[in-house]
Amino acid sequence: MKKQLHHIYGAMLLLMALSGCSKDFFEPSYTEGPITEESIWITDRRVREYLNQGYNYLLGRYNVDNAGALLASASDEAVNSNLNSSINIINNGTWGPLRTIDEQYTNLYTGLRVANVFLEKSPTSTIYPVSDLTGLRGEAFFLRAMYHFELFKRYGQIVLANRSFEVGEDLNLPRNSVDDVVKSITTDCDSAINQIPAASTRDWDAANYGRATKAAGMALKAKALLIYASPLYNTVNDLTRWQNAANAAKALIDLNKHGLLSATDYPNLWDYTNTATSYNREVIFATPAGSINTIESNNAPIGFTGGLGRTNPTQDLVDAFEMRNGKPITDPTSGYNPQNPYLNRDTRLNQFIVYNGASFKTGSLTRNVETFDGGLDNVLTNVNSTKSGYYLRKFLSGNATYNVTTITNVRRPWVFFRYAETLLIYAEALNEVSGPTQPVYDAVNAVRVRAQMPALPAGLSQTDMRERIRNERRVELCFEEQRFYDVRRWKQGETYFNGPVRGMKITKSGTTLNYTPFVIENRVFSAKNYLYPLQQSEIDKADKLKQNPGYN
Repeated sequence: MKKQLHHIYGAMLLLMALSGCSKDFFEPSYTEGPITEESIWITDRRVREYLNQGYNYLLGRYNVDNAGALLASASDEAVNSNLNSSINIINNGTWGPLRTIDEQYTNLYTGLRVANVFLEKSPTSTIYPVSDLTGLRGEAFFLRAMYHFELFKRYGQIVLANRSFEVGEDLNLPRNSVDDVVKSITTDCDSAINQIPAASTRDWDAANYGRATKAAGMALKAKALLIYASPLYNTVNDLTRWQNAANAAKALIDLNKHGLLSATDYPNLWDYTNTATSYNREVIFATPAGSINTIESNNAPIGFTGGLGRTNPTQDLVDAFEMRNGKPITDPTSGYNPQNPYLNRDTRLNQFIVYNGASFKTGSLTRNVETFDGGLDNVLTNVNSTKSGYYLRKFLSGNATYNVTTITNVRRPWVFFRYAETLLIYAEALNEVSGPTQPVYDAVNAVRVRAQMPALPAGLSQTDMRERIRNERRVELCFEEQRFYDVRRWKQGETYFNGPVRGMKITKSGTTLNYTPFVIENRVFSAKNYLYPLQQSEIDKADKLKQNPGYN
């Protein structure tokens, strides 16, 4: 008997309840009783709202384990203060078909069904004016590409869903090749780029901010091609793949609709509460901005009321931040002082990470953080105390409050694509093709100069430039789920994710502080961990899927 994957492509409510949401254009403007499928496609408003539902499957990533964990804690960027967090499944060697985390398989295929149904039904639906139809279909093409991409970067080969499937249809299907998957994603991106009228978010009217744009399609295409060109899938180092990724990123740069925020505005890139930085020019595409304070409460230092301090950056990440003179701390001429380790460092260290002595603000309270043993933010009896000597600052707003008496929320999206990464994609891909030419330097240096860091030194070799670009990604994009996938696409998991992660133990005697790096825990990474395991329940229902190598 043929097996059916009813839960993936099964029947879904054609108009889903959106109660409790206030997400710009995602909030319905009316409520009605039950609606038949036929009535959806004969009413302009319902057709548009059906497409709006397709955005509901975008993955907000501030809470991977339902207890405030970021995926950064499954890389060498951080550890999670909650020792019982399921994020540790990825770190301790128990990750497998019967023990999964970040399971988005069903969610993403449901999103694909919404996009496909819209693409199939919309040509004969009621849209006023009719000229809007092309752009709406462009958005659906983008969403289909996006959900395929999210599956691809997790599982590699996947079953392509380029049409809707019926409940009774045989869905015991083999996975498509990586070549076919990337071709499908980029083809849909091209359709989105060609059909969506808005080049960037601000080209929409304010009521439609957050919808897909031409730039979003370009960014997604560049990212998919970058992964395809990387060693994980490009085993023979086909330079054509790198050139294609560089071309895609350059097209977005040449669109001239996005750019870097100023050094002053940069820390507020993720805060949409202030209209000055809401839907700013650096953000290319993001989830709807929910009004919440859980990011602060989950990650603020424990000495601030309500702070749980979940994400604890590692010493390994802190060491990646250069000195202000542009030299790595391992350079004997850099001026680095291990007993005054945060002096004269890359400005982004203070913007992204809370270290001992750094000022931290929540609401009306501002003070210097104490992560030394026995300090206000490192209390032995508090199980949430930092495990590394550090706390997360990136994403957090100093204006949010989260204690029991006063609550102030912040509008914050999860950013999928931003312009700084586009520059680094272009630099990385072009360096692989032609070495460190001037355009490579220009792209990397734009990111560095914004951070008030000196330009890269002239005369770097291709290998040296490769390492500088990789470190720039590590620093600039930390905690944004880039490192987790970057190390995998570079095939460096055994180097960076298999072994100890370190923290900083700080002791205080009188007014003297002593800094000593220490091993927090040992991590496990093997070849199978380059891809996610498929849940065993999926394999049981569709044996043609086949498990990813090593997980059997």
